[in-house]
Amino acid sequence: MASTGDSGFSTLRRTPAFNFRLTLLPYFCNYRNTKIAQSKKSAEQVAKYADMLSAMGTEPRLRIMQLLLSAHPEGLVVGEIQEGLDIPSSTLSHHLDKLKAEELVRVERNGTFLRYIADTNTLQGLLRFLYAECCTRSQAVKLENVIQICK
Repeated sequence: MASTGDSGFSTLRRTPAFNFRLTLLPYFCNYRNTKIAQSKKSAEQVAKYADMLSAMGTEPRLRIMQLLLSAHPEGLVVGEIQEGLDIPSSTLSHHLDKLKAEELVRVERNGTFLRYIADTNTLQGLLRFLYAECCTRSQAVKLENVIQICK
């Protein structure tokens, strides 16, 4: 029943019972490549989220994120952020650039002003990642301890 086609792989002849081709070698290669690709994707995700956490890991940047989240969805222009946090403009610009590079904030131009808005989609992805690791897989932290209703 087995025959060798042009590719050199073993295939089944087309019979009423077997109306398909079975090739084992590409399946094996694809299966192994899939595992490697998933592992690589996971490592890239961890690196991406580590960079995000690092970007928010300084007090001024975390304060900027808090301020932008409190002004969501409109965001704030640079002058409003500077006024709210009392940060020199050159330092503020540096912090905003770092947050923007990690896609934690996005910028919209309003005439001559730049409006900074917290990117909630990116933050949601980061929170999902942390939640999956601490509350679902290992259950190291109880969900009730993470989520609380603010009064």
